[in-house]
Amino acid sequence: MGNIEIHRSRSEAVDQSHAANCTCGEVDEDLPELDVQLIPHAIRHAAIFGAIEALRPGAALIISATHNPLPLLTQLEAKHGAAYTTKYVEQGPERFRILVRNAG
Repeated sequence: MGNIEIHRSRSEAVDQSHAANCTCGEVDEDLPELDVQLIPHAIRHAAIFGAIEALRPGAALIISATHNPLPLLTQLEAKHGAAYTTKYVEQGPERFRILVRNAG
C-alpha cells in the first residue's frame, strides 16, 4: 500500500499533483464528464460543487444534465465569482452539457 499524506489545508492538498501522488492506478481523463442525474437529489449540488472545487487551476470538467442547470450556474457565480468559467457545449432539449473550468 502507498503512503497516505495528510495535509493541513485544502489548498495544500489541491496543490499536489494527482498523477505524481496517487497510487490508485487510475489516470485522469483529459476532460471528465459528470452526469448529475446519477447523483441522488439530496446531495446533488454538494457533490457537483465538490467536483468543481477540486479542479486544479486550468483544469475543467463537463457537467451533463437533462435540464438547463441555471440555478446551479447562478450559485457557482455567487459563491466563486469569476474563479470558474462556464460554456455550454450542448443546449438541450434532451441533454445540457456545460464545460466548467477553473480560471486560476
